[in-house]
Amino acid sequence: MPPKKDLELIEDFRQGDNAGFNELVRRYQEKVYWIARRVVGSHEDADDVVQDVFIKVYEALKEFRAASGFYTWLYRITVNASLNALRKRRIKDFVRYEDVEETLNSDAGGADADVLSKEYESILEKAIERLPPRQKAVFIMRYYDEMSYEEMAQILDRSVGGLKANYFHALKKIQVYVRKESK
Repeated sequence: MPPKKDLELIEDFRQGDNAGFNELVRRYQEKVYWIARRVVGSHEDADDVVQDVFIKVYEALKEFRAASGFYTWLYRITVNASLNALRKRRIKDFVRYEDVEETLNSDAGGADADVLSKEYESILEKAIERLPPRQKAVFIMRYYDEMSYEEMAQILDRSVGGLKANYFHALKKIQVYVRKESK
């Protein structure tokens, strides 16, 4: 018997079968985690976001209209919950976040390509972390998830032109940061 489709699981849940919801959680938990992790940056914060997302999904699933696909709806909830968590953390850690700048250890003189690649990854992650929330979300969706601007517009409820501008500005800020830290 082939696995049930998302809409079938949602209908099962609406009929009072929590197994449908549990299967949706199993199916999407890892994807939600990695979306959140890319936005918030830490494992602990991403775990909190995942819990928050699935609580919101549980509470709202009976009203899910299927105007968009379930994953698109879930992605939107995840990005919004991640951005909210990021804002809360920035407010809480305002001084530390704004004033402390991490730099690379410059003792990689004869490092091989693997070490250099990891250093570049680290620089890139730090550059992404410094982006404003909207630019960060757009950059992650485009760069890591390879979404089209049209998909992002549907998820974020923004214009394609605005998203392109956000991505362009994010890319420029990342390039400046990477050049500065790579020297």
